[in-house]
Amino acid sequence: MAISFDKALGIHQHTMLLRSQRAEILASNIANADTPGYKAKDIDFASALKVAKTMQRSGNDMVRTDAKHLSGGTKMSNSSELYRSPNQADTGDGNSVDIQVERNLYVQNALEYQASLQFLGGKFSSLKKALGGQGA
Repeated sequence: MAISFDKALGIHQHTMLLRSQRAEILASNIANADTPGYKAKDIDFASALKVAKTMQRSGNDMVRTDAKHLSGGTKMSNSSELYRSPNQADTGDGNSVDIQVERNLYVQNALEYQASLQFLGGKFSSLKKALGGQGA
């Protein structure tokens, strides 16, 4: 009997992917804190996760129309990437990054990534025990 990793691992694999991509976006915001005209970005995690769940249920059927195209991807679509509404007044350079907010969101995201990693590790431990025939 074949093991369906999508069913066995649940949404934890998707949450880790989304968290890592969110970390990239937040790090980009921090790096561009002094860039004139830069607008802070973030993702709507709930809607991105909903899309990931839907793709998990329906399968990820990607068709290459040309041999030069790259095969399927695991990167989320940029449609869930949004510009953040600024919390502070414009400083005159058009930059909307609030460095304290970005740092706090980055740390929170890192903690949530670690939690997802622990959940996923627990799932793999359970699968390993089940395949090895060990008692819980």
